[in-house]
Amino acid sequence: MSSPEVAKLVGSDRVLAVLIELAEHPAGATLDELTQALQSPKSTIHRALTSLRTARLATQLSRGVYVLGDEFIRLAFENYAARPDAALVEPILRALSERFGETAHYAVLEGPDVVYRAKVDPPAGAMRLTSVVGGRNPAYRTAVGKLLLADTVRSESELRRVVGEQPLEKRTPRTETDPAALWAELQRIRELGYAVDDQENEPGVNCVAVPLRLGDDLPARGAVSVSAVAFRLPLAELVARVDEVRAITADPRTA
Repeated sequence: MSSPEVAKLVGSDRVLAVLIELAEHPAGATLDELTQALQSPKSTIHRALTSLRTARLATQLSRGVYVLGDEFIRLAFENYAARPDAALVEPILRALSERFGETAHYAVLEGPDVVYRAKVDPPAGAMRLTSVVGGRNPAYRTAVGKLLLADTVRSESELRRVVGEQPLEKRTPRTETDPAALWAELQRIRELGYAVDDQENEPGVNCVAVPLRLGDDLPARGAVSVSAVAFRLPLAELVARVDEVRAITADPRTA
């Protein structure tokens, strides 16, 4: 949720707004900073902080700086570790990262965006990407996103409803912003069984993604990808090795 959307939360939702805004400030935020970001009176923000501190979801550091509380962090990690996805995906991502020497992701579709649920970086010494667990990107310009759109969207009109009718942002010179062309690509993805990102979301980074399924006839639970630095692992080479990605995703013991 973006800052403008958070700022629109009112009433009892203001506590949630403060919690979300605090998450954007790992080093902490002052009362003045929160007030300005959320466009609310200091008294309102202070009451929200009091509620969060009572629940140990926020804490106050010296000089009036507030951060997320350890209890919130504990709950978040405990929840993530208990998800079925975590036990299933982590061995796959580790195997992919070790095999390719690049970053591996697991992502799910949430509206027009993909949300990264897990990530494994390559061994020390390799270039690391800026993506983070819990981060999101518009689905139309990522390999994982296009793969999941192809798995769920069944018409061009439905695609336009999902990604929006407004002109899509051209993040890089290679980003496809025409919904009609995007729909044609989704149809090709369904035939191929994999999707690519040819430096469409981040210059210098390409990606190949395959679905993660619990059964051949079941819809994709999410998408697994290998994101590679283009000069080190060109897209053509990455695509040529897509069967390796599929095999490891089906059984990481094959790595």
